[in-house]
Amino acid sequence: MGMLNLPGFLSCGKKKDFSLSNEKDAHASDSDENSERGNWSNKGDYLLSMVGYAVGLGNVWRFPYLTYQNGGGAFLIPYTLMLALAGLPLFFMECSLGQFASLGPISVWRILPLFQGVGITMVIISTFVAIYYNVIIAYALYYLFASFQKVLPWSDCFSWADEFCSKTRLVSDCNATLDGEIIHANYSFITSNNLTCMNGTMNYKPVQFPSEQYWNKVALQRSSGLDETGNIVWYLALCLLLSWMIVGAVLFKGIKSSGKVVYFTALFPYVILLILLVRGATLEGALDGIEYYIGKQSNITKLMEAEVWKDAATQIFYSLSVAWGGLVALSSYNKFHNNCYSDAILVCVTNCLTSVFAGFAIFSILGHMAFVSERPVSEVVDSGFDLAFVAYPEALSKLPVSPLWSFLFFFMLLLLGLDSQFATIETLTTTIQDIYPKAMKKLRIPITLAVCILLFLLGLTCVTQAGIYWVNLIDHFCAGWGILIAAVLEIIGIIYIYGGNRFIEDIEMMIGKKSRLFWLWWRMCWFFITPVLLMAILVWSLVTFSPPTYGSVLYPAWGTAVGWCMIIFCVIWIPVVAVLKIVKAEGNLCQRIVSCCRPAANWGPYLACHRGERYSHVVDPKREKEHEIPTVSGFVYIQQ
Repeated sequence: MGMLNLPGFLSCGKKKDFSLSNEKDAHASDSDENSERGNWSNKGDYLLSMVGYAVGLGNVWRFPYLTYQNGGGAFLIPYTLMLALAGLPLFFMECSLGQFASLGPISVWRILPLFQGVGITMVIISTFVAIYYNVIIAYALYYLFASFQKVLPWSDCFSWADEFCSKTRLVSDCNATLDGEIIHANYSFITSNNLTCMNGTMNYKPVQFPSEQYWNKVALQRSSGLDETGNIVWYLALCLLLSWMIVGAVLFKGIKSSGKVVYFTALFPYVILLILLVRGATLEGALDGIEYYIGKQSNITKLMEAEVWKDAATQIFYSLSVAWGGLVALSSYNKFHNNCYSDAILVCVTNCLTSVFAGFAIFSILGHMAFVSERPVSEVVDSGFDLAFVAYPEALSKLPVSPLWSFLFFFMLLLLGLDSQFATIETLTTTIQDIYPKAMKKLRIPITLAVCILLFLLGLTCVTQAGIYWVNLIDHFCAGWGILIAAVLEIIGIIYIYGGNRFIEDIEMMIGKKSRLFWLWWRMCWFFITPVLLMAILVWSLVTFSPPTYGSVLYPAWGTAVGWCMIIFCVIWIPVVAVLKIVKAEGNLCQRIVSCCRPAANWGPYLACHRGERYSHVVDPKREKEHEIPTVSGFVYIQQ
């Protein structure tokens, strides 16, 4: 018997195609190291896709508000610490995991079959998020199209407004001095007698600014609550359809097409942020806004409050998109010896600097709005939907050439949302590819389109008149605890059951041998600090749980029950899959559990040429059968 080193098994680079089918996956090209799954065309495609996935709407509409609320510049201290202690260790772990095995978020759990349900949970949560995230993109598209008018439709109280709409605050009553005595009277009496209100005594009528009424009455046609579904808002449905058409068109060739589009969608938002910052900095009142953001309002004593640290950890955790499955999926298309360590640091630091940078662009223009409307900055600052579709549009409407600035802002939101959505859908298609590789190789475009069509239809509920309540409900439940539970189990499974030192040896197979000092920090985080922090955030979230609300609108009991059902549906697969694995295993109960806590027989680097001595035992039955070549201990032999 003589050993034959067959291309495609024990060598890397260009490989002869031994498959029985001549069909080629759109993911793969002749220059790919992994001809079966494909690789990124170059390092830039991967890095920009990761930046686009991590940098999303939260960087613009949540971080600046949290900074203002939690002590200004002082908030950067816990934010940076949480990046180092929780965000970066998880980010590096997921990138390494996906790159090592070249598998998506479900199949990668060959590393620990008992926890494969964690991967299923990640994919289901990503599916829920993909549904409502594209609805937010549809909102941005609607406002983008609405900006193509000489006068922005939310700049004044037009025909759609009611009697509570006003561009300025209206005084209802106040204190004044009459004949040497202080009196309290309504404002009409004060003005008719040429009196002047005393400072700090004025009460204002409950009014709504035009941008707020436009958002609720025109854009959303918002109903009174979740109970009142109403009709599908047709123009939002069309915008949703367009957003899914864009996603489908970009992903029709998988990473080969999306990797090129992200050069625009990931980089151009920075150009727009810079333009908005320069414009905002030249406006009156801009300095007041920036001082509220990070200047004179900085309060170091805020660091003594536990809520500040919880906000910092939560923001880092969600901002980096860890435990969603996307990092594993995107990294699975890397070449085996790519330096995932430097990639993780670069993407994480870029993400956090983007958040800080976005805050200056947001608060400079909000400061000008406060100056023009003669209100304190604290009254014009908001987060989430209210910042993106009420406060900031109102501020932009007060600028010269306001349609231009409005177009740029919503175009930026569109791009920020799209490249995150690209990665989320790529997570779903990667999962399908790992489970049905032959079908995906032949039918990648139809399957991708089918996924987009299905999610579009499911998203129609979110563009009814009660749609915003559904968006908020999914976000409140699915994008919260489910991700935290998945992250806690992920780090416990890999570090404590599979083995942290064993995982480090796997990483060194990719990036080379490192010193014990190099790994000291990562060991401290993975073995103790990060899981403790994640558990603390999870427990805090459970203890401080409050029923979902949208503004002042309370959800009905059945709505909260639906939210609980969604989160249960997401996480129930963790125990279900664990039980199924144990039932299918052999031996007594203890032996079955132990066998399920060991890596599967086919766990290891995807290509045999990368397995080395540590994984020389790995046998892939699927590949043996396909190529009809007998194997012994992972090596390929020809019988003579």
